[in-house]
This record gives sequence, C-alpha cells and structure tokens, in this order.
Amino acid sequence: MFKNLYEKTIILAGHKSSKSILGFVSFIESFIFPIPPDVLIIPMTIAKKNDWFRIGLTATVGSVMGALLGYFIGYIFFSEIGVKIFELYGVDNVSFLKDKVSSEGGVIAWMTLLAIAGFTPVPFKLLTITSGFVGFNLLYFVIVAGITRGSRFFLISFLIGNFGPAMKKIIEKKLLTASLVLGVFLVVLAYLAYNFLLKFSN
Repeated sequence: MFKNLYEKTIILAGHKSSKSILGFVSFIESFIFPIPPDVLIIPMTIAKKNDWFRIGLTATVGSVMGALLGYFIGYIFFSEIGVKIFELYGVDNVSFLKDKVSSEGGVIAWMTLLAIAGFTPVPFKLLTITSGFVGFNLLYFVIVAGITRGSRFFLISFLIGNFGPAMKKIIEKKLLTASLVLGVFLVVLAYLAYNFLLKFSN
C-alpha cells in the first residue's frame, strides 16, 4: 500500500499546483500521512532550482501547521482520533508517557525526542500527537518543530537548488547520517535555549 502511495506522491511533484500539493502533504504528514515531504521537495527543486527557498518555506509552514493540528488531536481528541492513528503505526499504549514529562528532566527528554523526530525519519506524527496528549509546553513545541522541520526541508531544497541533481543520490544515501548529526546539534541548542528561558522566567 505504502509503495503505491509513494509512487503517486512522486507523480504529484510534476503537477502545475505542486507547491499547494507540497504544503498539503507537509501538513497531513505531521499527524497521519506516511510519506515525508522530501519525496516532493527533491523533484520539485530539481525542476525549479530558483524556487528552492519557496519550496523549503512551503514545506516548513505546512509541516508546523500540521504539527499544531496533531498536538490538538492529542490534547483534545486523543481517545477518539489519536489512538486510531497510533494503531495505524502499530503503537497501542502511550499512557506511560505522561509521567515522563512531569519533571525538568522529562521536558528535556521530550524536547530531544521532538528534535530528533523533526529532523530524521522517525515518525514525527507520533510525537506531535503525543505532545498534545502529555500536555507538553506549546511554545517549546512550536519552536522545536519549526527549527527542526525548517532545517531539514531548507537544507534539502538548498542543496538540490544550488548543486543540482547530483546531490539527489548523496542526500538519499547520507540524509539519515546527516540528520542524526544535525539532530544532536539541535538537541543541544534546544537544551541551551530551554535553560535560558527557564532562568529568564525566574
């Protein structure tokens, strides 16, 4: 099923309304859709190199908006909708996570998970929904989601837009490694930002 969905998604990259489709795919991918926006970003940027910034921006805005919807699904409709989405991905119990973010250490751990999921192939949608379910700080959620998703999508569109199709194979082979390295960097950055905000609020 996912293979057919993947192939159909790639075809949409050549559609005349590809940017609108990219925004929509980025939006729904943040809370339910299994195919990442990268599938559209790469061929779209190859076709329109000068549009790399708008392509990255479209994917980022759509993704963060979708992440917010995922958050509110978890916050308000977890039992009715969130559980069904989790079951779709083979996860049937997240109740224990409430205790994991009840302390400062838990908050840092959750920011770490969000940063990694936002930049790597880890299912971001599961973290957006669970963030709402556990009542994770909404401001931190938006900041981490925006930074990690933006970094990922802008990096891909920038590399393809400025270095051409030759980067496609490199990105496909090295994206996971690069994602993990940058993910760790963003986690450290998020940790420092959290401590700064904590001291500032006190």
